[in-house]
Amino acid sequence: MRLLFLISVISAALTQTVSANDCSDASSQKEMTDCAKQTYVMSDARLNANYAQLKQRLADDVEAEQQLVAAQRAWIAYRDAECAFSASGVTGGSIFSFVHTQCLNRLTQDRNADFDRYLKCQEGDLSCPAPK
Repeated sequence: MRLLFLISVISAALTQTVSANDCSDASSQKEMTDCAKQTYVMSDARLNANYAQLKQRLADDVEAEQQLVAAQRAWIAYRDAECAFSASGVTGGSIFSFVHTQCLNRLTQDRNADFDRYLKCQEGDLSCPAPK
C-alpha cells in the first residue's frame, strides 16, 4: 500500500512538472533539443509509475497482468516505429533529435492519458480493464 501511495505522489508531481516545462525560453537548437529530452524523460518516468501502479492493481489477475505487459510491449514497438517514421524527413539533420524526441513525448503523454483513465475507472465500468 505504501508503494501505491508513493507511486501516486510521484506521478502527480511529474504531471505538474511536465505541464510546466514548455520549452518556450529555449533560443537555440541545442536548448530546444535538451528541453525536449528533459520533458520526454519526465513523461517517461510518469509512464513507468503509472504502469507499475496498473501492474500492482492487476497482481491478483495473472491473465489481465500478462495482457497489460503484452499491450505495453506492443505499444513501445509502435511508439519507436512511429517516431522513427515521423522524424524520417529530417534524418541526418541537426533537428532530427528534437523532432524524434517530441514525437516520443507526444505519444508517451497520450499513453499516460490512457493509463490515467484505467487508474480512475470504477468497478462496474465494463470498459475498464483495471477497476479499483
